[in-house]
Formats: sequence, structure tokens, C-alpha cells
Amino acid sequence: MAARTVTSTVRVLESLPALLRDDHRVTVVFAYDPTSAFAAGVLDLLREAGCRVMPWEQLGEVDPDLILSASENIDVPEGNCPVLVLPHGVGFQKLVPDSRGAHDRLSGVVPDSLLESGRAWLAVSHPSQEEQLLATHPKTAERTLLVGDPCLDELMSSGRMRSAYRAALGVRPDQSLVMLSSTWGPTSLLGTQPDLPARLLAQLPYDDYKVGAIVHPNVWSAHGAWQLRTLQATALDAGLLLMPAVHAWRPALVAADVLIGDHGSVTLYGACLDTPLLLAAFGSDAVPGTAVQALADLAPRLDPRGDLRGQIDAAVRGHSPGRYASVSARAFAEPGHALARLRTTLYRLLGLSEPGTEPPYSLAVPPAASPAARVTSWRVTTEVGGTAERPAVTVRRVPAAVAGHADAVSVRPGVVSHLACTDDERDGRIAASASTIVRRHCAPNAGEALTWIEDTLVRLPGSLLAVSAVQGQACLVGLRDSRIVEVVDAAGAGDPGVSASVVYAALLAELPLEGSVRTGGRAVVLRVRPVS
Repeated sequence: MAARTVTSTVRVLESLPALLRDDHRVTVVFAYDPTSAFAAGVLDLLREAGCRVMPWEQLGEVDPDLILSASENIDVPEGNCPVLVLPHGVGFQKLVPDSRGAHDRLSGVVPDSLLESGRAWLAVSHPSQEEQLLATHPKTAERTLLVGDPCLDELMSSGRMRSAYRAALGVRPDQSLVMLSSTWGPTSLLGTQPDLPARLLAQLPYDDYKVGAIVHPNVWSAHGAWQLRTLQATALDAGLLLMPAVHAWRPALVAADVLIGDHGSVTLYGACLDTPLLLAAFGSDAVPGTAVQALADLAPRLDPRGDLRGQIDAAVRGHSPGRYASVSARAFAEPGHALARLRTTLYRLLGLSEPGTEPPYSLAVPPAASPAARVTSWRVTTEVGGTAERPAVTVRRVPAAVAGHADAVSVRPGVVSHLACTDDERDGRIAASASTIVRRHCAPNAGEALTWIEDTLVRLPGSLLAVSAVQGQACLVGLRDSRIVEVVDAAGAGDPGVSASVVYAALLAELPLEGSVRTGGRAVVLRVRPVS
């Protein structure tokens, strides 16, 4: 197995175990090729998986029966063994810089010298890809094998676990998950709109939406995780789900309610899963006449400087099932059989009889843990409405880290804004300025909660109130005038930060401390009453 980039190495690691399961006749060695600009992270990946690794320069000293790679840009030593090249994305849809020359090349195609040797075989997922290669690279004639796409089959098998994926990412049933997908290069989503994650988090109410990002492994390799996290620091502070480069993007894509993407393969996978989507970028490096170009003709475009929430909601409302079925049919032929066909191909090239066990099938991918950092401060806007008999308070929270990207608050009667933070907020300026302080952990009893409230209001004289949830009971809100207000959520799913904001709004509006709140897309009746 030729391991050259993270992207190509992951693709093989995800497929190979199912193909060689329980077969003691085959030994796999991973030859590490460090010559790629995107090689960073490959060795860590192989070591974490427990692979046997050899330096690439030693490959000429051994006599393998097959060289397998999902990277086409490898220098294969002389010999007679076949070379099977798997796609590391969807088809041949992108032009990339050629490390061997000054021009661009078609991603996925091996050098002509390897084709001329008669050793190379290119796996494709659709017959149209064979036609495309014949037109642009005639030497690929009779060197392609229709296998399918194991990754797509895996994603399709995972649909039944969507609820589990959402729960693992911390997405409630009443929330929408907006997932960004960016390929690599200057024409990608993040290459053209690097602040889009932060602006989305600013415009989408915190209690109604979660925002995540799937970033191509080449970005992680070329820039490093530290650099990427530094460039997206504001969005990360606001709760961005930045999915790790390996494996985790698959459950995140299945979990998404809407996908904002570009001309990368993940966007095409999302369309084939029938996910509502918007294109925020589409580069000239996309190849005309391919499935991804057909997707560009069908998918609505995102105006990055327009009303982001309105466009996202419109994309979901306007999506009709099967909208991208023609695109999927153009990219993938006979989905559901890729692993079985790939195993047959692998053993034929090895010169071994295929195992007598049942053909391999695609399993659902395991859930991925949420990578989001905890949000510790918010700009909260409250609006008092309803009637005198049944007043209502609407609460809208935006993480303080992205408040500068949010729309200006409309000034009208009953609408006020304030700063809220948790008791473990690291920025002392925010803690000193926050009107409401929210206890991160639930108090074991009311007495402990009251002690914490008193100590907090003494420690932070700039705050108006402090709130603590009590184990198995209501939230207790302590006011600076020493009153204690009990907030009971009739639905049993209250957020102490929302409860504190309701009390804050009611105090400013001189309302009786009782009413209802709407947040997270649901209406909750609260019973708010003074207690001794």
C-alpha cells in the first residue's frame, strides 16, 4: 500500500480491512512516500492504526505481488507487479498543480509512463469516467475497472444512524445542523470566504442552529492543525464543530440538515444523500462535463454577504426529494456493490482465489464525538410581547465571540440586549461586564445554589443577577436586591441561561415575574415566582 497523502491513505484504510478480512494468505505493508506537499500527518495516521510501515526507497528491494494506492502521483519502482489506483474523491473532476511540471493536471490519473508499462489499473465509479479518460488521456484505454465508490456505499448505509450521529455532536432534535464543506486551494469555500463560519454563527440563533465545518485533509496537512484553528479561532470560540480531518466527516455529513459547499467531493456526496445544499464557491479548477459541474447547474448559490439565515431556511423549504438524482446517477453506477467488486478485483490482481466467505458489505460509520469548544458568553437580545394577561419573552442568543458579525439589534419598545456569561468565562473583561452570570454546573441542592449566588454577586458587582440550576429542581435566580426567583420549566428541559434572560427582560419591562419563553424553536411555559 502506497501511503503518500492523508486523503489517499485514509481512503485505503477505510476500505482494505473489509476486503482482506480473516485471510492469512495476504500481508499488507505500507510504504511511506514523503515527497508530497500534503504528506504531514500520514505517519501519525499509520502509527495510530497500527500499520507496518517501510520507507518508500526500500520498495525497490522487495518483490510485492500488488501495489495498491489511492494516490496517482507516485513513482513506482520497476517491476512486473500490477498497480491498482483507487480514487480518493469522486471521479476525475478537478485540475490540480502538477508537481512534475509547470502546468495543471487532471487529478486521479497516473503518469503516462505507468500506463504504457501495462501495469496500472484505474478504478472508476461510473462508465462515463472511462469515456472522459479516453478523450483526455488515450493511454488509459483498457486500463480502467468499474468498481463503484465504497465511500458512497458507506454513507448510504449510515442513514439509519443519523439520530445517533446528531446526538454525538450535541445537536438536539429541535435544532438544525448547518455543515460547511471546503475543498483545498484558492477557489475553495474557505479560500474565498474564510470568515463565513464566523458570520454564520453570528446570524444563526445559538439555540436553534449548530454550525460545523468539514475541511479537506490537504488543508490540515499543508497548514497544520494549529494554523487552521488559529485562523478560525473566533468561530471555534462561538461553538464551531470543526470536524477532524480523518473519518469524522462522514457521520457529520449524514447528520447535516443543510450543506454549504463548493466543488469538492464532499459536496457531491451530500447531494447524492439528498441533503439540501447551497454553493458558496465554485472554482474554475472544476472540470467541465463532470458530475460536479452538473451539480453546479442545479444547486442554488449562496450570497455570502446576504441574509444567511434566510437563504438557508429557503434552501431547506425549497428542497424537493430527488432533486440531485440525475447528478448521482452521473457519478455513481450501481451503488451498493463497491466493496464486493473491489475484493474480486484485488484477488484477481493478486493471483489468488477469492475467499469463500460472503462478499463484504458496507457498515454504518461509527459516531464522531463533538469537537466543539464550550461557549461561555453570549450577546442576548430579549423582546417582551404577548398580552398583559399572558406576557411572553422571546430570547435570541449569539455567542459573544461572533457578536461583531451579527446584524445590528433593531431598536424598538420592549427589545433590549445584554451580555451573559458562565462562571468559568476566561475573559475577565466579559465576566466583569456581564449582566447575567450562569453557573456551568448544576447545584446538588438549593442551599448550595443560594450560597453560590450570593458569593457570585459579591465577586462580580457589575452583574444584575446570577442563576444556578438545582439537581432535580427548578433554577434559582438571585437578584442584586437580594430577591430570589424560582424558574420552573413546565417542559422539564430549561436552560438556566435562558431562564436568567427571561427574568432580566421581565425586570426591565416591570412585568410580573411569570410568563412564557420561546427559544430553540419551541414555546415553553415558565412559572416564575419569588421564594423566601
